[in-house]
Amino acid sequence: MPQTFKTIGLIGKRGDPSPRDTLLKLASFLRERGQHVLLEQETAKRIGDHQLAIGSIETIGQQCDLALVVGGDGTLLHTARDLADHNVPLVGVNLGRLGFLADVSPDEMFETLEGIFAGDYDEEHRFLLSGEINGERHKAFNDVVIHKWNTARMIESETYIDGRFVDAQRSDGMIISTPTGSTAYALSGGGPLMHPSLNAMVLVPICPHRLSNRPIVVSGDSKIEIVVCGHTESEHVRFTCDGQDSQTLVQKQVTVNKHQNPVRLIHPKDHDHFNILRAKLGWGGHPH
Repeated sequence: MPQTFKTIGLIGKRGDPSPRDTLLKLASFLRERGQHVLLEQETAKRIGDHQLAIGSIETIGQQCDLALVVGGDGTLLHTARDLADHNVPLVGVNLGRLGFLADVSPDEMFETLEGIFAGDYDEEHRFLLSGEINGERHKAFNDVVIHKWNTARMIESETYIDGRFVDAQRSDGMIISTPTGSTAYALSGGGPLMHPSLNAMVLVPICPHRLSNRPIVVSGDSKIEIVVCGHTESEHVRFTCDGQDSQTLVQKQVTVNKHQNPVRLIHPKDHDHFNILRAKLGWGGHPH
């Protein structure tokens, strides 16, 4: 049986009022269908005048059956980290170019949502990473990156997987990516494309000194430890999640493993990951 979506959360692009018209059109459409709409409070501040109920992201997680995220992949990444532990499914409405995650066009959003509300949709679960740094846990949907900061010198580090020593290297850092993040920074670093259904992580060295240091794909259930060592000072190393949440290392060890709760993504029926890859990466037809 398809899920009934009675209460819908609306979340707009962070720090940007431009989604206002799209958000208000969505709210009007949903209310005409008899659904309750809850506008995320920071989004409400940005878009100005409206007559919608407002709630924190925590309230949306507790009360909503579905969250519509209006913006792009960056907005959806941030929202996914916030709502993963609430088991709220997400639909991404993309206001820019076609997104890997936010794949609903504003021109087709009403038709697409009618299909979703009728149960005509595809749902997938994708895992996040949980990274421990300085005694605190941080979530990442795309990747955890350990990278140099305010220095031209390389980082010296050791990598351990499930308690077993893998290698020591000098590099500009390490990308630890989910399959979702394999099309992001990890791809730029020379990592492989991974299908989002895989239970796997990839470790991609950033500009390693040895050319033999190559990306490694490991089980998604692995525990990864990166230990900064040698002459590298911790204040010159940073830990960043999804390119958004960043802080300096105090302790010289970072531990990364799968987060306990997945992200639920709702796509239009017959969603095709390879079609998105072709569009985003410029994979054309047969050469002339």
